[in-house]
Amino acid sequence: MINFLFLDADDTLLDFSWAEDQAIHRTYRELGAEMTDEMYARYHVVNQGYWQTYERGEITREALLVARHRQMFEEYGLDCDPVQCENLYRKNLGIGHHFIPHAVEILDYLRPRCRLFLASNGVAETQYSRLESAGIGPCFEQIFISEEAGDYKPNRAYFDYCFARIPGFRPEEAAIVGDSLTSDILGGINAGIQTIWFNPKHKPGRPDIRPDFEIHDLLELKQLI
Repeated sequence: MINFLFLDADDTLLDFSWAEDQAIHRTYRELGAEMTDEMYARYHVVNQGYWQTYERGEITREALLVARHRQMFEEYGLDCDPVQCENLYRKNLGIGHHFIPHAVEILDYLRPRCRLFLASNGVAETQYSRLESAGIGPCFEQIFISEEAGDYKPNRAYFDYCFARIPGFRPEEAAIVGDSLTSDILGGINAGIQTIWFNPKHKPGRPDIRPDFEIHDLLELKQLI
């Protein structure tokens, strides 16, 4: 039985891809450098690469946030300040929100049935801004953001931080739902709790990271909880 449920935010409840698209295009326009479709596709590759490096503990979050922009400017010969870019991007990313399909409905279903916690690797200021915009903050008993926890998913230390702050917590009754195998699912495995992989795009799995359950629509959580 699942009584303690950790939910990822980006691309699990909130459509980060939509927010990212709006924010990065707006940021480049403000810097006087229009982002083309080819550049946007390349940004995704560069950004994902840096986040995977971060998850492996090979780069700090602060270095990551600036390095991705620096690499883009170097590759495309743009005379822009990566620090200024990150500051603008962070501000723009916190503007507005777009829900993953059925996110509000499933939160309404889950709230009376288990204790809900948000577990995010996002930047605290941005995440709180987006949660306020979306109006879903009150759904959670506590919000755990890696920047404040001093560690991040998938590291066990992040989850130890969370567990220690939940009165009456029982790991055998806990689960995490998230879209990332390398962050959410591996993190849940490391922490010894059940894992539910939200995989709406039917991405191929990995033999070394096996979730307990896989769902393709958030409403499928009703069959598990």
